[in-house]
Amino acid sequence: MKEGLVVEAGFVYEEETHLTVSKTSLFYAGDGFTVYDSKAELVFRVDTYGPDIREKYELVLMDPHGRCLLTVRRKRPSLHQRWEGFLGERTDGQKPIFSVKRSSIIGRSGVTVEVYGRPGEEYQIEGSFAQRCCTIFNARKEIVAEIRRKVDASTNVVLGKDVFSLCLKPGFDGAFAMGLVLVLDQIAGEDYFPGGAEVVPTTAE
Repeated sequence: MKEGLVVEAGFVYEEETHLTVSKTSLFYAGDGFTVYDSKAELVFRVDTYGPDIREKYELVLMDPHGRCLLTVRRKRPSLHQRWEGFLGERTDGQKPIFSVKRSSIIGRSGVTVEVYGRPGEEYQIEGSFAQRCCTIFNARKEIVAEIRRKVDASTNVVLGKDVFSLCLKPGFDGAFAMGLVLVLDQIAGEDYFPGGAEVVPTTAE
């Protein structure tokens, strides 16, 4: 399996791709995210946010037609706020394909992500998701994705934090990147992401 492909090959682009991510209010069931490409066509959506539809800490990433691509779910109980990612819509007994947990190092707080069955493939996220300013590097310190504030091209005005850009370098899985965005958004919402994040794929136990 190619480096950077975790969820689905259909969202691994041959050219650099800029997606616009729009976050909606979390106060009502059905809110979440919509993600568009440069042609304003819908790429991903998350509209199962909220306890009225699913348990509070479970989010489903879908394609434009409502097909479930990935489920991210907070594991409870967990001392490190561990999240797990599952292919498609999670079912009881299904094994996760990656896990995300907070990690604390002296002078730095971050997030560690393990992608099961992929030894030797590593990523590190640097920056602040709360400020919509993150860069994801692979083990060779190459940039594979970036999260940035979005600028209105017509007015050159920086938009609010609820609309931001996700830049994908060629070969990096956009669905996996959005799964990480969902988790980072939850962590940032609880003030747990002031620093960087480290992504370390490994073999499942």
